[in-house]
Amino acid sequence: MTLPDFSQIRILVAGDVMLDRYWTGATARVSPEAPVPVVNINDIEDRPGGAANVAINLASLGASVSLLGLVGQDDNANILQTRLTGYGIECFFTPCEQFDTITKLRVMSRNQQLLRMDFEKSFASVDKSALVEAFAAQLDSCDLVILSDYAKGTLSDPQALIQLAIAKGKPVVVDPKGSDFSKYRQATLITPNLAELSAVVGEVDSETQLVEKSGALCESLSLDALLVTRSEQGMTLFQPQQPEFHLPAKAKEVYDVTGAGDTVISTLAACMAAGETLQQSCVLANLAASIVVGKLGTSTVSTTELAVAAGQQSHPDGGVMSEEQLVLAIEAAKRRGERIVMTNGCFDILHAGHVSYLDAAGRLGDRLIVAVNTDASVQALKGPGRPVNNVQRRMAVLAGLSAVDWVVPFSEDTPERLISRLLPDVLVKGGDYKVEEIAGGKAVMDNGGSVEVLHFEEGVSTTGIIDTIVKRQSFQQQ
Repeated sequence: MTLPDFSQIRILVAGDVMLDRYWTGATARVSPEAPVPVVNINDIEDRPGGAANVAINLASLGASVSLLGLVGQDDNANILQTRLTGYGIECFFTPCEQFDTITKLRVMSRNQQLLRMDFEKSFASVDKSALVEAFAAQLDSCDLVILSDYAKGTLSDPQALIQLAIAKGKPVVVDPKGSDFSKYRQATLITPNLAELSAVVGEVDSETQLVEKSGALCESLSLDALLVTRSEQGMTLFQPQQPEFHLPAKAKEVYDVTGAGDTVISTLAACMAAGETLQQSCVLANLAASIVVGKLGTSTVSTTELAVAAGQQSHPDGGVMSEEQLVLAIEAAKRRGERIVMTNGCFDILHAGHVSYLDAAGRLGDRLIVAVNTDASVQALKGPGRPVNNVQRRMAVLAGLSAVDWVVPFSEDTPERLISRLLPDVLVKGGDYKVEEIAGGKAVMDNGGSVEVLHFEEGVSTTGIIDTIVKRQSFQQQ
């Protein structure tokens, strides 16, 4: 699978925005006042939650985002907007007198949630005319609408927004709440979890019942589709007059489900807006969910993580990766049982000797990483006038070779630090080196890997090519 280009889409998100606050500290004793742990708070973190987390998930994928919601006239509203603006999200908040911005405070210790306190008052009674007006003003510039309903009152009348979107020909994807889904009638797609669906259609005791009741709900609400998220059972897509499409859960380990629904709907909507089929969009949303549940707290998924989970051989930019992106790619490859090979060099002018060497290195495993000296480090090694080609060009050429999977730059004199962090299964060096002389070799062997020395093709070198060019130019000038 390949990822769509999310940079060309704009999504309009409307719903319940909130602030997720985390107080974290150590626990070493039980309170003398009650049988509860005492947490010595040493860190406070604020994260946008609810519809705001949906917006951040979209921005993390590279989409442009406009966000509408109701907030209080308080400091938390300012904190929320500042955080969101930092992601490049356009915020159109309606401040409400005598209301607080919805805030959820979680007390954490040793990566476990000990307590959650909610500070909220429903916005259901608030006049929504300003919100509806702002929504209408943003419709023309968006490709798709997400309604993120957390039952906090912002979307007490979603039909007003759905009908405005329909009139403009904009798809509407809804993350629903409550026991009455009729308020989402004519939406393009809704994404309830199994418990939310059961609260509307009654208990679901079998796959047959799930198919029947989901199909009936689609038809009764005039929905184009219904995606039911089912925790460890994955997710299932229902469309009228079509067979159900089931996707098994992909997560290896569930660490925290907070915000997983936000990741599903944001990835799904972004893929739809970018022109993917509904089934392909669900596949990528399912993969995104498997990533985010392995993180602590409300989290997001990057295009790199999604590309790696989708099994792409490289990052979408053609194999050139940052060190952090490469760490993710290697982790995923090793989980699949793939053997990682790594080599390094300047690769200033790529020649037949390089290609032969890299082909031989690639045959030693399943994935080949090439670490490339930056321009400054090449000059330090080779002297003035080198490199002939800058690092971006050198990496782009290497990434185009069939033997090479990933290319990463390094700026130090040797790649020892980088190799010691990535720890490939096989470290390869070209030339007449002794194994104990190869930078990073000891770290690889201590980790159970091996070091191989391959000989370059005789009579071919970058220095030799440059010398030949210089001699020919000198001869022609004579």
